[in-house]
Amino acid sequence: MRQVEAGSSGGTASLQGPVILSVDDQATVDAKGHWTGYPKRSGQCLSYWLQGVRCNPLLDHRTTPELPRYADTVIIGSGITGTLVTKHHLETWPEKSVLVLEAREFCSGATGRNAGHCKPDQWRGFSGYEKAFGTERALQILENEQKTWEALVSYVREEKVDCDLWVGDTLDVPMTQEVAAAAKDNFDRFKAAGGKTDHIKVTLDPTEASKISRLKGAQACYAWPASTLQPWKLTAHIMGRNLEKGPNLNLQTRTLVKKVVPSKEPGKWVVQSDRGDVECSRVVHATNAYSAAVEPSLRGLITPTPHMCNKVVPPAGFAGSKALKNSYGVVLPDGALFSINPRCTADGIVMFGGSNPGQKEFDKWLRDHPERCTDDGLSGIQAVTKAVKAFVEEQFQGWTDAPSGPGELYDYSWSGIIGRSADGVPFIGEIPGLPEQWICAGHTGHGMARTFTAGPGLVRLMNGESWDHVGLPDAYQITTERMQRLAQHI
Repeated sequence: MRQVEAGSSGGTASLQGPVILSVDDQATVDAKGHWTGYPKRSGQCLSYWLQGVRCNPLLDHRTTPELPRYADTVIIGSGITGTLVTKHHLETWPEKSVLVLEAREFCSGATGRNAGHCKPDQWRGFSGYEKAFGTERALQILENEQKTWEALVSYVREEKVDCDLWVGDTLDVPMTQEVAAAAKDNFDRFKAAGGKTDHIKVTLDPTEASKISRLKGAQACYAWPASTLQPWKLTAHIMGRNLEKGPNLNLQTRTLVKKVVPSKEPGKWVVQSDRGDVECSRVVHATNAYSAAVEPSLRGLITPTPHMCNKVVPPAGFAGSKALKNSYGVVLPDGALFSINPRCTADGIVMFGGSNPGQKEFDKWLRDHPERCTDDGLSGIQAVTKAVKAFVEEQFQGWTDAPSGPGELYDYSWSGIIGRSADGVPFIGEIPGLPEQWICAGHTGHGMARTFTAGPGLVRLMNGESWDHVGLPDAYQITTERMQRLAQHI
């Protein structure tokens, strides 16, 4: 196998692991300059979630030793989207066979690599969505995120899922006067447009905001109910229940789908994988960042982009009774954001995700190395970790009061591949021009706040219900007009 040098980061990134990238693991570019690729087959790093489940047999599960040659429906991807679509498919058509194909270990893509949030955006994204889609559609998006969070929490509680669920106030904290002023304007516009705000606690006094958030530079604080959880365990629980429902479900891990082509038999499709072909009547694309590698019409519409998550073991001043009690969205200038999950109901280890100030430097490196856009073997990215370190030491009151010892602080970081949509929201529905090929992908790093309504909603669409009746946000619908409009601007 031919090897290619990964390229130097020039001090921007510390690439732990192989500095040689297999040609098979590189992304590829088409004539229009659109990069995409398949999941990295070897050398990917393990997220904190995946590290903790290494003995779980679902990781390499194959229901049958051989790949079936036919299924009524083939679902590509075993993350939270594919797993939820499988659940609702089995409930809607218990007599139909379902084959779930996963390129690597079960749930080892974005779901198994995120920062562990289910945080419904309740106001912050309003202005951006309103500019892109209009007031009504912006309100739909935020209302849907609340419904999604409620559905996730309800399922976990009813099923008694062991997934470290925490429910409490998440804090959005603007950190400069300019950001705070923009946040207040956005919030006021959202409220004036009819947005629901009575569940949001607003603190505009910087001194009080600092007390609530424990952040020295807090300029305001917006608090509302949200959750954190162990996402792999939630997804595994659902898939486990799916497999218990009987012989009509077949899960095949380590099976890379390359392409979907028409069958010789009218009305059917052939899913081509590295283990052979499968004929089916229906295909569901639930592979998010990798969707355009399988279906070329999505190139440029869904683009894979590495993002980092940092695991931080808090010092003594932030442990025990002094541990963080809230999750955070720390809002910074130029669109930067720290997403903070302190795992309040579990081990207290703090996860830092989001687009922190170091992500821009990392993104610049990625623009110089676009073949790495599907590389989730990246770890120890110095620009991102330095930004985390600088933030907590400067802003969390008491973080540096006592010297740290071995086993504390900036322990590890890992990469995950975001499926970045060209207009920032997912594509859901039947792919235009491809009858009975359905998609739910392009979540742009925000899938946990969308999939618990998007997954079942897609199955209802597959069952013939209208978009309006299903009730998903209009901006999410994949249409010929939307695809063509976006293609003109990318």
